[in-house]
Amino acid sequence: MEKRLNRTDLGFSLAFLLMLVIAIGAFFYGVKVGTERAAAKQQELNTTQDAKAKPSPNAYQQQDLVSFYHTVFLPYREFQNDWFHAQDKWTGDPSVDLSASLKEMAKTADTKYESIRTTYVPPASALLKDAQNDYLKSLKLFSESFTSLASSANQASAAQLSKDLNGQAFYKEGRRYALSAQNEYYSSMLKWAATVNMDFPADFKSPAVMDLAHWKPLPLMIKNKVIADYLSDNVLFTEFLPQDLTARVDEFIHSGQADKMKQKTVTSIAELLTGTDAVRSGDFLGSKTKLYGNEQLPQLPFFIPDK
Repeated sequence: MEKRLNRTDLGFSLAFLLMLVIAIGAFFYGVKVGTERAAAKQQELNTTQDAKAKPSPNAYQQQDLVSFYHTVFLPYREFQNDWFHAQDKWTGDPSVDLSASLKEMAKTADTKYESIRTTYVPPASALLKDAQNDYLKSLKLFSESFTSLASSANQASAAQLSKDLNGQAFYKEGRRYALSAQNEYYSSMLKWAATVNMDFPADFKSPAVMDLAHWKPLPLMIKNKVIADYLSDNVLFTEFLPQDLTARVDEFIHSGQADKMKQKTVTSIAELLTGTDAVRSGDFLGSKTKLYGNEQLPQLPFFIPDK
């Protein structure tokens, strides 16, 4: 006669079956989670490798250039304008407190440094990131230069102080980094242009000597890069921007002055114009309609009248 399971045995059997189901479920769940984690890790690795292998398609968009203008370029430009204004005041007012002026400029450099340092620049736009770093280096060096000379500034004339600054290593390197940053910003504009026009080169290497026949048909964005190279190579730390000198070079050519004075290269014209103080900030805007009405430009304030 078949023996029936009592209630206790039945309870143990059901509990064992339940534990077996849970164990099997846990095993397969663990396999699933492990597989998903491994796949996610591999995907992350692939993404990192892809990012290293090729630039992000979202790099050098117009919004990147505009954001950089407002958060990095403009604060530095404000410092730069204050510095040129201070130097003009030195020569125009013999009673100016040179020591106080240098201390104030060091403070301004430090303030702009902090503003630019905390700004996020997307690493995908590597040239913009490099420009940010170079502007920061420039501000730090200028601040150290001004501070080091401030205590003894009133013991010399404005002319002597300017000479001392121009001979100081910190000050000279500060100018070089500023011009390097400017060059990188204008190189970024070329990158942008290549994203909106497939026929536009993303890079351009300025030749040692560029004749006028080569210069004349170039797009404005490339001309600006040539001039940014010229300013950087010659360490010309100026109030005007590359496009201002570009416009003056083109005006010089279009007016017939280049032929009349037998100027054959862009460098010779640029040297003539900068050497005679014939370039002013804003010259580009005065010539934009006449010379560059159909040029493709990013919507940056310094390319737009009344900005």
